[in-house]
Amino acid sequence: MSASPSAPARRRARSTPPSAPTSKERIIVAAEQLIAERGIDVPLRDIAVAADQRNNSAVQYHFGSRDGLIQAVIDHRTAPVERRRMERLTQLEATGDGNDVAALIATLVEPLLEAPELDGATHHLRFLEQVRTHPSLADPSTLEDEQRAAVRLVMARLGRQLEELPKDERAWRMHALPAVMFALLADYERSLESGSLTGRARAREVGRIVGSLTALLTRD
Repeated sequence: MSASPSAPARRRARSTPPSAPTSKERIIVAAEQLIAERGIDVPLRDIAVAADQRNNSAVQYHFGSRDGLIQAVIDHRTAPVERRRMERLTQLEATGDGNDVAALIATLVEPLLEAPELDGATHHLRFLEQVRTHPSLADPSTLEDEQRAAVRLVMARLGRQLEELPKDERAWRMHALPAVMFALLADYERSLESGSLTGRARAREVGRIVGSLTALLTRD
């Protein structure tokens, strides 16, 4: 049997500070905030300055291009959100609600709203609104299986629930869904930042968002 760590060793382990963010991580966080606040065309040099990078070419060095940086920000937040979505899908299967439209919409929406609690994200929803036409958001089928599997499953199930609609109407609603969703979520995040959305009002607003998106897909 191996010896237990000594008390001093345990104290050192508990007191070890988290590692400092890398240059790439600082650029990702700065890009997320500045794009959220100023739009997708914010100068890359401004992002480098906000990330405390002395070299104005740091973004190109680490990410190659603006498009590569946007993809990196998306990837940075995707994994925990997708894990939560997959957990929810598993729960829906267990309860027999795997094809319920409102439950599927909630599976898309609510894990994004948990992001601030998960990793301190404060501008991600507004960032998503700004970059919603980026290929990896506009067309989840272009991503690798492990990246956005939950999103693809949810969207496929939602599409099947609309099969009785005319093809063009079904396509319009499925296209409108992410545009409306990102706009509503960005407004939700703005309200959080301003302090006008607290306590029970938060839960009520989430219910309104899910209800509105459900109505968008299912209205007669």
